[in-house]
Amino acid sequence: MTGVVRRQVVTVGVDLAARARRTAVCRVVWGPGDGLAVEFVVPDADEQLLAVVRAADKTGLDCPLGWPSHFVATVQAHHQGVRLPPPVRFEDRADGRPGLDALRFRLTDDLTWKATSLRPPLSVSTDLLGVVALRAAYLIDELAASGVPVPRDGSGPVAEVYPAAALRRWGIRLSASYKTPTPGARAVREHIVRSLETGLGPALPEAVRARCVDSHDHLDALVCALVARAVLVGDTLWPRSAEERAAARQEGWIHLPGTDLAALRP
Repeated sequence: MTGVVRRQVVTVGVDLAARARRTAVCRVVWGPGDGLAVEFVVPDADEQLLAVVRAADKTGLDCPLGWPSHFVATVQAHHQGVRLPPPVRFEDRADGRPGLDALRFRLTDDLTWKATSLRPPLSVSTDLLGVVALRAAYLIDELAASGVPVPRDGSGPVAEVYPAAALRRWGIRLSASYKTPTPGARAVREHIVRSLETGLGPALPEAVRARCVDSHDHLDALVCALVARAVLVGDTLWPRSAEERAAARQEGWIHLPGTDLAALRP
């Protein structure tokens, strides 16, 4: 009897920057068996980046897909010259510490912070990350205009990813930041790459390995592509309550992978 032929699956990881040439993009082809092909692509313009996204089965994007609903309501009230809504915070942590400020952070930011015990993510409403998020919004708008709608909860072709949180979920503990140009940060990136290879099984191509050790942006792009694979195989956390689902549709949703990298193997 002839066996079922399993097709290749393509995931893309995008560490988005304010400009196309500073954006790191990783493309992973997941073949049958242990097949795994990894490469970095350099988009010279947004249209090239969009073409890579359209051709992929799933893209992991390291950028918020929306703004905090409370922030949007506050800015709208201020713009209209009416009373501002009172400040609110999300629910307290289990240890009694207050939740994050809902004016600066989205519900998914608060839930991710509580699930990983990392520092809170950058605020899309009050940090420089907002500039990158504006670019993401226009890219998503272009995709939708071309017939490729992008739901912000990750159920479509693009899912929001937070690389540092993904590494924590996979049990890759970091002794220091990997996002500085120091020798110590380079050593941390080497540790991350070795840990990813151990969990995934096959070694990464030497050129890819070297790029990830040299550049935290490219390492993040690789992690984004891996989390995109986790979304495809059903190994990420989705909104559970009605409140979370409603927030995800407007604000976006960070997809946190499961705890075992082996779940991503073809």
